[in-house]
Parts: sequence; C-alpha cells; structure tokens
Amino acid sequence: MYKIVEKRKIWFTISLIIIVIGIFTMATKGLEYGLDFKGGTIIEINLGTDFNKADVDNIIKKYSSDFQSNKANDKSITIKATSLTNNEVSGIIKNVKAKYKKSSVTNQENIGAVIGKETRVKALEALVIAIAAMFIYIGIRFEFSFGMAAIISLVHNVLVMLSVYAVLRVSIDSNFIAAALTVIGYSIHDTIVVFDRIRENRKYMRRADPIIVADASVTQTLARSINTVLTVVITLTSVYVLVPSVRVFSEPILIGVITGCYSSICIASPSWVLIKRHMLKKGKKSREVT
Repeated sequence: MYKIVEKRKIWFTISLIIIVIGIFTMATKGLEYGLDFKGGTIIEINLGTDFNKADVDNIIKKYSSDFQSNKANDKSITIKATSLTNNEVSGIIKNVKAKYKKSSVTNQENIGAVIGKETRVKALEALVIAIAAMFIYIGIRFEFSFGMAAIISLVHNVLVMLSVYAVLRVSIDSNFIAAALTVIGYSIHDTIVVFDRIRENRKYMRRADPIIVADASVTQTLARSINTVLTVVITLTSVYVLVPSVRVFSEPILIGVITGCYSSICIASPSWVLIKRHMLKKGKKSREVT
C-alpha cells in the first residue's frame, strides 16, 4: 500500500510553492489577457497559397509591436492586436495582398474594452458556478467532507493553471476558460473514482483511521488514474504538435489534465482525511460535553 496521504505535507508544499509564485507574479505583473478580455482587433486572412508565417509577421511588425499571429491552416492566418487604427489595418491588408496576390480578408472585427471586461466577468462567473455546482453534487452524492475536499482540489487546479500562465506570460482568453471548465469536469470525474472507492472501503474498514482508508483507496485506483491520464496526455500532445491551429485550446487542457490527475491523488484524498478527522474530533468533543 502506497503512503500517499501520509506524505501529504510534501504534496501540499509543492502545490503551495507553485501557487505562491503564481500569485506573486499576478500581483506584480498581472495576467496577460487576450483580446477576448481586454479588447482589440482580429483579422483573419486567407492567403490563397502556402506561406511562411515569419514573412507575414514582418509585415505586421511595421504597424504594431503588440500582436499575436497564428496559422489557422496552411493558407490562412489569424492576426490579433490590441491597438490598431483603421489606417494600420488597411496598411497590413494592403501589404499582405501585395505579397500574396490571391489573399483575401475572411473576417475582421473590433472588440471594445467594455465588451472585453464583460466577457472576463462572465468567464469568472462560469468558473464559480461550475465549482459550486460540483460541490452541491458531490455533497449530495457522497457527503459534506467529500464535497469540501473536491472543492479544494478544483480550486487548486484552477490556481495552478493560472500560476503557470502567469509565470510563462501566456495570454488568457476564452479558450482558456473553455479549457478550464473542461478540466474541471475531467478532474472531478477522476476524483469521484477515488472517493467512491473510499466510500466502499469504509464499509469494510469502519474502525480504521481515515488515513489508512484513503491510502488503501488511492493505491487501488492509482494505476487506473495514471493510465487514463497518460492516454489523454498522449492524445493532447499529438494534437498540440501536429495541429497548431488548436494549440491555444489544447495547451491549457494539457496542463490541467496533468494537474487534475495529481490533485485527485495527492490533494483531494489528503484534504478529505484532514476534513474527516476534524469532523470526527469535533463530534467526539460534542458527545463528551453532552
């Protein structure tokens, strides 16, 4: 039997270091928001032929130093910039068309700062509602202690993802929120498997310490959790490497899936043990007073 829960101080310390570094970075430098959250200009251009992304970037650099460009496919590119005037947009399009005769603009839109702020608030609300709904579900499906442990695990996952993005200065946009919600669903599924085994084992280990029950349950489900996450990581890595157009979505999911597997094993179960021990201790004191 693996002593996962008994080594909880190690797991908590690792997570705490990552999150503290992330919070410090967010406090001093803030987060890099994408255009969805801070407003700007998006231009999608079909160049009509294969092209070198660096050549297009050199054209854009003449008009903006703060931009992102992504190859949508072999013939299309998406340009995102926070501060482009109409004249600068026209200049970029004109220069691109001069170099690539068959090119055409397939989409152009401006996102205002107010709309970006509203999107940011809505995204935060979506995360809070999702986590709250998970807490209610786990609390009803299992019990309060499991629900609290699940919430700690989910909040941990989101904070680690934000910390990694803050430290690496990767922009956060609607793709990140969609990925975070996906990861929450995946992570809670993995955590429920462990919790379900804990609940089953408690029927046969009624007098055992919660640590022993949790360690036994994690040991029994460890191979399943690792094998499941490995298959997902292999798939996501393949998508990340071979399909550049969806990297903005696959990247946060890849980080989140690894974090979710780690949290379901090393954070959720130890958290349940601490909460359960506290509840048992509190119940014992109440009975003694009575």
